[in-house]
Amino acid sequence: MRGHHLISLRDLTDEQLAELVRRSVDFATGRRDPTGALRGRVVGVLFTKTSTRTRTAFTAGALRLGAQVVTYGPGDLQLNTGETMADTARVLGGMLDAVVARTAGPEAELRTLSRHLGTVINAMSAQEHPTQALADLSTMRARFGDLTGLRVLYVGEGNNTASALALALPRLGLDLELRTPPGYGLPPALVDEARALGARSGGRIRQRHDMAALPAGADVVYTTRWQTTGTTKPDPQWRRVFAPFAVDAALMARFPDAVFLHDLPAHRGEEVAAEILDGPASLAFEQARHKLHSAMAALHWTLGE
Repeated sequence: MRGHHLISLRDLTDEQLAELVRRSVDFATGRRDPTGALRGRVVGVLFTKTSTRTRTAFTAGALRLGAQVVTYGPGDLQLNTGETMADTARVLGGMLDAVVARTAGPEAELRTLSRHLGTVINAMSAQEHPTQALADLSTMRARFGDLTGLRVLYVGEGNNTASALALALPRLGLDLELRTPPGYGLPPALVDEARALGARSGGRIRQRHDMAALPAGADVVYTTRWQTTGTTKPDPQWRRVFAPFAVDAALMARFPDAVFLHDLPAHRGEEVAAEILDGPASLAFEQARHKLHSAMAALHWTLGE
């Protein structure tokens, strides 16, 4: 029985994206009962890179929805002995209803899986972390209610989380301001694409590579750790370039009513001060709990209907 794929947020219509966020909040608030929704389904969870939140969220989410789970670590499949991704996918497609995969490799690997499996969910690729954006939007909707017009200031590397935010937030009417270090921003073509996607709803996106002339207001200040999972930086002095982009008390004081988000794991004293991450404005650990609800929404939408 073939379902949907969730490989890139580009693959979703605006209505589908909004529906996934609604389902996530419904699971978080108890308005939607997960019991038995995926009874009889078998979900493979393939993680070749480290994960705490996403792997746990999809495993626990599948179980809460009534599915059975088969887990694979980095050394468990014959991919390590030279079997192709296509052959692996053909085999898994005959046994599993869905695969949730984190490879931190190119999105093309997941597209290969999707040709032989009814449902593939991207749990993070090199280019994009779509389910993180769903958790972020779920967190914001649960906190603020209406998402339209929310002002989000993202500070830090233009990584796969930032890519997902760019492809999601403007489409739902949010205003996204990206401040990324020189040489570490989102590709201009991606920003242009996100701007075009947001034009339908009035959402806006801008990117600058300094911390001057910050917006007059922000409802959300967001950062991620500076060393993205599965990546390294060729410049040994990169920390000096990133230092002005840390989230500290002085930055948050400019936006006294803003909440703070972080996709975790966090390095206190680097991208964020401990007093901010652990302070009253921080929703970072509530945001982490929303990973479960967004994972359930993704599984329910891809497999349940």
